[in-house]
Amino acid sequence: MRVAIEIDGKPLQVDSGLNVLEAALQNGIYIPHLCHHPDLPDIGSCRLCIVEVDGEEGVRPACKLTVRDGMKITTDSPRIAPLRKLAMELLLAAHPEDCSTCPKYGRCELQTLIQYMGVSATRMHTRVKGFAQNDRNPLFLHDMNRCVLCGRCVRACGDLRGVGVLQYNKKDLETYVGTLQDRLLKDSGCRFCGACAEVCPTGTIRDLLEYSPVEKKDTLIPCQATCPARTEVPRYVRYVKEGKFSEALAVVHEKLPFPECLGHVCAHPCESQCRRGEVNEPVSIRNIKRYAAEHGSNELWKRNSKHLPATGKRVCVVGGGPAGMTAAYYLAKQGHAVTLKEAYPTLGGQMAYGIPSYRLPRDVVAKEAGYLNDAGVQVETGCRVTDFVGLRQDYDAVLLALGTHKGVRLPIPGSDLPGVLVNSDFLRDAAMGRPTGIGRRVIVLGGGNVAFDCARTARRLGAEEIDLACLEARDKMTADEEEIAQAQEEGIRIHPAHTFEAIVGTDRAEGVRFCRVKSFTFDENRRAIIEKEENSDYVIGADTVIFATGQRTDITPEAGLELGRGNSIAVQPGSCRTSVAGIYACGDAVYGTRTVIQAVAAGRDAASEMDRALGGDGDISEVLAPVEEPDARIGKVEGFAGLPRAAEQFVEPEAREHTFAPISAGLCDSEVCGEAGRCLQCDLRFRITGHRLWSDYIQEGKEDAAQ
Repeated sequence: MRVAIEIDGKPLQVDSGLNVLEAALQNGIYIPHLCHHPDLPDIGSCRLCIVEVDGEEGVRPACKLTVRDGMKITTDSPRIAPLRKLAMELLLAAHPEDCSTCPKYGRCELQTLIQYMGVSATRMHTRVKGFAQNDRNPLFLHDMNRCVLCGRCVRACGDLRGVGVLQYNKKDLETYVGTLQDRLLKDSGCRFCGACAEVCPTGTIRDLLEYSPVEKKDTLIPCQATCPARTEVPRYVRYVKEGKFSEALAVVHEKLPFPECLGHVCAHPCESQCRRGEVNEPVSIRNIKRYAAEHGSNELWKRNSKHLPATGKRVCVVGGGPAGMTAAYYLAKQGHAVTLKEAYPTLGGQMAYGIPSYRLPRDVVAKEAGYLNDAGVQVETGCRVTDFVGLRQDYDAVLLALGTHKGVRLPIPGSDLPGVLVNSDFLRDAAMGRPTGIGRRVIVLGGGNVAFDCARTARRLGAEEIDLACLEARDKMTADEEEIAQAQEEGIRIHPAHTFEAIVGTDRAEGVRFCRVKSFTFDENRRAIIEKEENSDYVIGADTVIFATGQRTDITPEAGLELGRGNSIAVQPGSCRTSVAGIYACGDAVYGTRTVIQAVAAGRDAASEMDRALGGDGDISEVLAPVEEPDARIGKVEGFAGLPRAAEQFVEPEAREHTFAPISAGLCDSEVCGEAGRCLQCDLRFRITGHRLWSDYIQEGKEDAAQ
């Protein structure tokens, strides 16, 4: 129902039930206000929005005045102006005068109001509150010296979120916002959702991390920002919390074609930046994704999956690893006729021939590789391509996603002796069930995840003594801590901060001579500077040595493409285009060996760019799950800050070290929803109506008048 009112002589038709302040703002008429926020119940405490109503005596706060048919309102008059000025002066009397030292300078609602009204506290007896800045809480800082008691934070915590840990307290003669008995937030039941900081108009409650408006979303939803594919982590975690596993899986599929594979082996950069980790421990995001992939139905995402009409364009993707599979999948869904050529017997690349099956079961890889067939990709396995330029003649575009399947053998004495292997060959032979040539005593040279894959695979193939050595110090090793700990549980000895001086032996490898490292740094040109400990040379005996010190793309200049550093395929800056028109490259072949999730992201980027070149719009986005408005009222959970991270279920070392059966069962049924419930739901903050400045409303009013 609409009612007719008049504000400052301007006739308006507005929704019944609105208060006068909202009716004015929605129609581009600005009334100064501070305690009002459109998402919160109004209390009228700031007294800045006072107005006069024809036929009524005195002034009324516009935020507490409901519109009535025929109402005539005046927003400024000789009576209103001094009262409004006095209200602002009273607010400023206890507020720090120097705005330039405030981290919210330039983005402060109070500051802009002062500028609009041209008011200062010079007429008032000013005072200093003298509160100590409280930085003892995770994520948020409280500076009650800047508080103007607008009450927004209290209402956001109580009325909007249903948590209710913020309240008004009193110390001497000063009222301030705090918790019961001034406990720390984590001891008060705070959910750390950020609503209080979001609605605060002055910077009294603010994020410990500083950021620009452009950086805000990436800073405050770091799980999504650090995911190379920009998966909507909070959205699928919320679905899992609600037990909606099919919906959660559909959300993951919007960005990741292979969620179950990634549920096993994703490098989960999201977890390292998870804001829950500042409270106690990060949310187990990878395992939540895995659970959704294992327990959700494929019916929902497949039903909503898009497949555009045929374009008549033919594309060839060379390389069936995660980057090539991803690109082929999305290019086919864009309507192009896609052929994928893979040199090995099955798809998967490093997921099938590099990462051991105890970490990533091969049936999972095969199942999700099957999604390419569903999308219409023609797959040719056992098809090695060497003439890329010639191949281009048969297709409108070619994508090279060759991976890095050629191990690096360091040029140290003895590196060519029998019994010396390289990582990629060793892992591939093991994956294919072929003889690997390892003996009883194995030394692995390298400190990354691939090195640990080699060491742990050797254990499962029967090696009795395994040593792993690397140049980096223990705290600088690039392998995941989880990998290192599990390897040690399986009896693998680790020797950090060691140089590889030589592989010793006459007719075959008999061990490695090492030297302990005193310091290891890089100069400004990224050249290694190594200082060795004097007289620290010693030999560890072995009959097998495995180099795990890097991998390269198996390509030569004879392929006719410009190559870059480390035998990578050179591409144009910010593009996947190679030196040959119509040939693109992506993934490890471009930037070197990285992670599966980075390869998937690279495949998505390549598919989008190639689709544009083939006449499409490059939009590979999909909405596969229902788009629902999450409940803003999250409620109070006693002991929320201390809820422990759910433990991933691992097979005991003695039961796993001699088999390639999966070592992890992920999260158990009874814990997964609770683990998802530990999420701070940082994305909810961005559903709070953002503050607008007086200039926004005035400009809006001018535009309306012009129309």
